Amino acid sequence: MTNTKWLALGQACSTQALVPLLFTLMLGVAVAQAPAPADLYQSRRLMMVKDQIEARGVQNPEVLAAMRTVPRELFVPEDVRPQAYEDHPLPIGFEQTISQPFIVGLMTALLDPKKNHRVLEIGTGSGYQAAILSRLVGELYSIEIVPALARSAAGTLRSLGFRNVTVREGDGYRGWPEKGPFDRIILTAAPPEIPQVLLDELRPGGRLVAPVGVGAQNLVVVRKSADGKTTTRSVLPVRFVPMIKGTQ
Repeated sequence: MTNTKWLALGQACSTQALVPLLFTLMLGVAVAQAPAPADLYQSRRLMMVKDQIEARGVQNPEVLAAMRTVPRELFVPEDVRPQAYEDHPLPIGFEQTISQPFIVGLMTALLDPKKNHRVLEIGTGSGYQAAILSRLVGELYSIEIVPALARSAAGTLRSLGFRNVTVREGDGYRGWPEKGPFDRIILTAAPPEIPQVLLDELRPGGRLVAPVGVGAQNLVVVRKSADGKTTTRSVLPVRFVPMIKGTQ
C-alpha cells in the first residue's frame, strides 16, 4: 500500500510538473517560428518586387535586384514604416512623398543606368531613389531644396553605406554645372516644363526621365542625340509633388 501510494503521488507530481514545461516548450517553438522584423520586411520587399514591379512589366534584372536589396522601410518615417512596401506613395514630411514602388522601378528602368554613368537626381526626398540608383551607377549627385530632408537623406545614405552618392541642399532649377555633364538625369518632382539648364547639363547620347506638367502630368523620357538635339517621349500619366524653385 505504501509503495502504491507513493507511486500514485509521484505520477501526479510528474504530470503537474509537465504542464508548465510543455507550455514553455510550445511558447519557445512559437517564438522561434515568428519572423523577426528584418525577415518580415525582407519578405514584403521580395513580394513588392514580384507583384508590384516585375508583374507590371519592369524586367531590367539589375533594377529588380537593387529593389530587392535596398531596405525601403528605412527611408520612411517610423509611423508609416509598416506600410513601406504597399502599393502607394507615403508622406515623408514637409509636404513631400516617397513615390509608389512601381513608379520608382519604372523610372529607374526608363533611365537605363549603367555602372560607368554619372547621374544627377533632382529631388532627393528621403533618399530611396538615390539608394536604388547607387547600386547601378558610378557616381550620383542629388539635389534637395528642403534643408531638413537633404540632411536626413544624406545621413541615412551614409549610415547604410551608399558611398557613391553626394547630396546637396540647393535649387534643382540651377542644376549642378560643376559636376556635369551627366550621362543620366532624373527628376522626382514635376516642373511645368523641363528646365533648359538641365537639358544643357545632359551629355550627348544621354537620357533624362521626369514627370512634367501642372495639374495633368506626364512621365517623359528625353534623349539627347550626338549632335545635341533632344526628342521627348511621353510614357504615362503620373502625379508628383511640384518641383520647387528657389527664392534666390
